[in-house]
Amino acid sequence: MVASKSQYHFRSNSLPVKPHPLFEQCDEHLRRLGATFGATSSSSSSISHKLSGLEDLHDCVEKLLQLPLTQQAFVQGRQEKWVDQMVDGSLRLLDMCSAAKDAVLHTKECAREIQSIMRRRRPGAEVGIESEIRKYFASRKVVKKAIHKALAGNSKTGETKSSLCPPNKMNDNVETMALVCALREVEAVTLAVFESLLSFVCGAKVQAKLSGWSLVSKLMQRKRVGCEENEMTTANEFEKVDVVLNILMRQEANKFDHKLHVENVQNELQNLEFCVQEFEERLERLFRRLIKTRVSLLNILNN
Repeated sequence: MVASKSQYHFRSNSLPVKPHPLFEQCDEHLRRLGATFGATSSSSSSISHKLSGLEDLHDCVEKLLQLPLTQQAFVQGRQEKWVDQMVDGSLRLLDMCSAAKDAVLHTKECAREIQSIMRRRRPGAEVGIESEIRKYFASRKVVKKAIHKALAGNSKTGETKSSLCPPNKMNDNVETMALVCALREVEAVTLAVFESLLSFVCGAKVQAKLSGWSLVSKLMQRKRVGCEENEMTTANEFEKVDVVLNILMRQEANKFDHKLHVENVQNELQNLEFCVQEFEERLERLFRRLIKTRVSLLNILNN
């Protein structure tokens, strides 16, 4: 089971001294993102909000890396362990972002295939749909396996990672200490956001809690407000599509209900497409920012 809550804890005041306004801006972005992990449940909008926050955070980091004091700290610490950790961390963030992009893109492509077949569908063509649904579930299985692998690797990294702040021997250099604290917290919160996104995409909770026609009825009655709403708060766009496709393939309803369910599947696939499109665009922008950050780090150290 994928962890639904982040194991990271972010401090409200990470920097003991703020030698430059950019440090304060960075700390403010960190506080805002840290606060988003207090929610008891996640939604596609909350995940999108976190990704947007990461974009702002990494824009600030890129500006931070252009400061002479930052570049001097990296050049002077070129042989120190914390510099290697920063460089390794930049690659780790790229790997996690790439894993998230792959999971989202793979899901989008498979969902679009089903949508295309359902639009061209003729009476008695259920066999083609069933075949495509099986391909979708096979794809989801591959995606979930990759997600679990990425999250397991991230968890091991967190267990072996040293303290967020640099060792006491650096206390005589306040600016360097503030820089390392900031960059390590940026890495931690970024990994935590990717963890939330991957867990969201994996989404396996709802199938264990709700199944069969009971869930379909709840999905079809979106305008009703009552106790049913509480049960559906844990279901996200990925989970809903998994469930409705599974029911459609098993043909549990009668012909009239089956027709309604097909329409509902199309609606849920459309909702998933909107969700995935939003994630994909934000991840692509974030991926470019992370590449830029890594290039900046390497350029500083190679010059």
